[in-house]
Amino acid sequence: MSTFVLVPGAFHGAWVWTPVAEELQSRGHRAFPITLSGLAERKDLLSPDVGVDTHVRDVVDMVTSHDLTDVTLVLHSYSGVLAGPVVEQAEGRITRLVLAAGFIAHPGESNFSVEPPASVEAFTRLADDDGDGWRIPVQRAFLERWGITDPELAAYVWPRLTDFPLRCSTDPVSFDARVLAALPRTYIEHTAPALPALAVSIARARDEGWHMRSIEAGHDFMLEKPQETADLLES
Repeated sequence: MSTFVLVPGAFHGAWVWTPVAEELQSRGHRAFPITLSGLAERKDLLSPDVGVDTHVRDVVDMVTSHDLTDVTLVLHSYSGVLAGPVVEQAEGRITRLVLAAGFIAHPGESNFSVEPPASVEAFTRLADDDGDGWRIPVQRAFLERWGITDPELAAYVWPRLTDFPLRCSTDPVSFDARVLAALPRTYIEHTAPALPALAVSIARARDEGWHMRSIEAGHDFMLEKPQETADLLES
């Protein structure tokens, strides 16, 4: 039996991991999907004060409050940047790390540091124009960006998306890089379609010796192919 903590990315909540969590639980594992502050059912907490440190505390509190040990931490998309601080602050409770199409930020970098300049400009403009300068409002165009073309899947995802605090994209992370280097690390890349914004992170994962895996699906592959995703995590 393994213990998984499943963390969603920007605009998403625990709901994106629910099918995979249920699949893992049916196989005898423990699986804990989490919603980060300001998102999904916790959207009432959305404010200009929510940043990377807030989300790091969310994940660390989940692990420690449930007294979880020997945890496989699974981070989707934006939440990949939380890896170093969470592993460091969880003080030995995380023993394996999986980035599910996640962004890899080195100490001193932010999520925007590893995104293409065009993406940074577009998200910043959205926040300035329609998000009071501090939040990125959800857009239907995001579905196309993530490769969600199936009408049924789009109808499920779209109403569940919520605005995202801009600070979470601009706050730099602080941690000792050695804490990640000491862990078994796996990177799951999706290929149908790929997300060009992840190019820097994928290259880093390869260069830094991560175990590379792939899945033929879009960015929300945990919804598109929950059984195959569970297979990857279980292996």
